Parts: sequence; structure tokens; C-alpha cells
Amino acid sequence: MDVKTKDIWVFVETNEDGSAKNAGIELLGPGRKLADKQGGKLTAVVIGCKPEAAIADAGEHGADKIIAVDGEEYKTYSTDAYTKALAYLVEKYGPTSMLIGATAYGRDLGPRLSSRLQTGLTADCTDLDIDEESGCIIWTRPAFGGNLMASIMCPEARPQMGTVRPGVFKKEAAAENRAEIMREDFHVAAEEIRTEIREVIREAAGELVDLEGAGIIVAGGRGAGSSEGFACIRELAEVLGATVGASRAAVDNGWISHSHQVGQTGKTVGPKLYIACGISGAIQHLAGMSSADIIVAINKDGDAPIFGVADYGIAGNMFEVVPALIAEIRKSKA
Repeated sequence: MDVKTKDIWVFVETNEDGSAKNAGIELLGPGRKLADKQGGKLTAVVIGCKPEAAIADAGEHGADKIIAVDGEEYKTYSTDAYTKALAYLVEKYGPTSMLIGATAYGRDLGPRLSSRLQTGLTADCTDLDIDEESGCIIWTRPAFGGNLMASIMCPEARPQMGTVRPGVFKKEAAAENRAEIMREDFHVAAEEIRTEIREVIREAAGELVDLEGAGIIVAGGRGAGSSEGFACIRELAEVLGATVGASRAAVDNGWISHSHQVGQTGKTVGPKLYIACGISGAIQHLAGMSSADIIVAINKDGDAPIFGVADYGIAGNMFEVVPALIAEIRKSKA
């Protein structure tokens, strides 16, 4: 594909009500830095049904331009409709790069779109930079089971594409909306959409888990010992108004459902407060939570790797420390 601009595109996912999902809005921050280094514009691409709220959100979070596609066929995500719409836009405007959130939909859309455009895709990135001389994005992602971080560049094919884990970058503070809005009237016929959604199941294990949007997370690991061991973790989360997370070890042992998992094979989170209870701190777990504003670690092993990233550490048995914390929090609330 011919590159026509130096613009950096960010795909902003929408909900059925037309509002923006956090994953796309978060990417406007790093997108701004890349666009500035490259001397291009930051463009948000919004596709949805009546997506006015998402358009406004993108403008308030730093987009220079917004390309909007509105249609009933985009109310719920489908690979066919979204791929056709985005491929049309990319071929028309010729951006140099595109960032997509590594959400369930983004992980489906990214590979299909990159194949359609005959370009490369770096998946599941956790950091972004740019080589100013060549204009190549430096995509950083975990490799070999998270034991090392690989830096990948796509020197020839354009646009450069990557999916980026939600929660890796913080959503910038809202500011004045000065974005130029360009509306594209592009529609996909019903017969061109080969899938139909019959039912959406939003709950897992009887509870709704929103780790990526949580302000406080209390997570348990191997040190919990059993599903019963999560009782005090759930209680601490309740008194703090927090969401319950878990390490892979706890999930693999069947103590809690995968929807709670934080880490390379789970969710990447960036809460204001992350309390790790009985989690040793394997690199795969740290990759998913080290961007939290404040990390508190509770582990009976004073040499556990988790203490290397923690702002506050308590070397002690979680079954003694957590109940004491709960009691103090309740006392202060009273």
C-alpha cells in the first residue's frame, strides 16, 4: 500500500451504545508521542452505530483528526464488516501506522486486516517507540514465555500495524476537543457479513470481572493454597471496593476462574492500587501488573521477586497479614 501521510492511526473500539472502549482511548497517549516524533497527525478511527460519544471522547483525549463511520451494521462487532470498512479507509488515506487494542475484537481484527492489506502485524505489544531516521515503529512484546522482551520492526510493508495490550498505557486526562472530524459513508451489505451473534454471555463463573477498568485490585497467588484461601482476599477486596485478581498458578490449580487472571496469559492491568497476596512475582505475572501506580506485596518469602517491583512490602504470612489489614481498614472506616 502507498503511504500518503505520516499520520499515526488509533482504532477506537465502540460499545453498542456508541461509547468508546478504554483500550482505544488509552492508545491515544502513546499515539500522540509517535505522531509528534514522526511529524504526522494523530488520527482516531471510530466505527460504530451512532458513535457520537466515542467521537467526543477521542477528541478530548488528544486526536488531531477523527475519521468516523456510522452504520447499523457496526452496532455489534463482526470481522467482515469492520475489516472491509478499515481496509477501505486505510487504502483511501494511506496512514503510515495503525495501533489497535489487543482486546478480544482487536485480536480478531488485527490479523484479518493486516492480511487484507498485505502488511505485517506485531501482536500483544507492551511498549512502543519509533526509530526517527527510518520511521519504523519499534514494537516491544514478550517472547519465549515472557522470559525476554523482543523489539520488532517492519521496515518495508506499510502500514505498520500492532495490537497493544489494554492497561499498559494510562488514559490521558481529558482536554479541549479541537479535532477535525471527517465522516465516511461506507456501508457493508448484510449478505457480506457471514457471521451472526445469537447470544453474548458477559459473565464468567457467576460474576462480572472488569480487571482492566478496576481502580484497585487485590490478587491472590500460589500462597493462597486453595479456593478457600481466597476467602480473605475476597473480603479485603470487598472492604476496599476492589476487584479480585489472581496469578496463573491460582487459576491453573482451579482455585479461581481464568477471568480473574493477571499476567502475560491473562489481563494487563494498570490500577491505582495493586495488592499482591501470596504471589511470588514470576516475570509473566509482572508483565501484567507492573504499571500499577502503587504495588503492595504480601509474601512470607522475603526474597520473592515481587518485592523488587513493590512500593510497599510485607514479609509475612498472608493469612495473618490480610485479616489484620481488613480489621484496620474497617476500624478507620468506622
